[in-house]
Amino acid sequence: MRYFILIITFFLTSNVYAKNINISVKTDLDLNCKFEKVIIKNAEHNFVSFTSDQIKRENIESLKIIAKNPDILVIKNLSKFINKINLEVKISNKDIILIQAFDQERNYSESAVFTRSSGELIHEITRKIKSDEKEKDISFYSCKKNNQDT
Repeated sequence: MRYFILIITFFLTSNVYAKNINISVKTDLDLNCKFEKVIIKNAEHNFVSFTSDQIKRENIESLKIIAKNPDILVIKNLSKFINKINLEVKISNKDIILIQAFDQERNYSESAVFTRSSGELIHEITRKIKSDEKEKDISFYSCKKNNQDT
């Protein structure tokens, strides 16, 4: 439930452009994220949850998050879409990292919330935004830092 409250808060606070970019903590992370579950809403399923035992999803081997003041936030290896698009919402503070991006037609979006303290990552994909039959795919991951040589 707290995941949904966090996501709803994220979307409600992203309506004003001035609030869409806020990088207050420098970050350089390389994470290994294990898939835990997904919630799917489409023509077949109405917000049905599937665990890693019930549905095949890949883990994220090397999720890279780089944040620098005042407005640089780069996310790599979350998805092909996020790798190639400019992020519309970029927020990084001591507790969370939030991102959101839309395609050019604003009919497809991806967003993610990473909680530093728990290592939880929520990745939401929304398709057919302009349709009454929106499709959502909300994946949950548990992330740990990859070993990095210093």
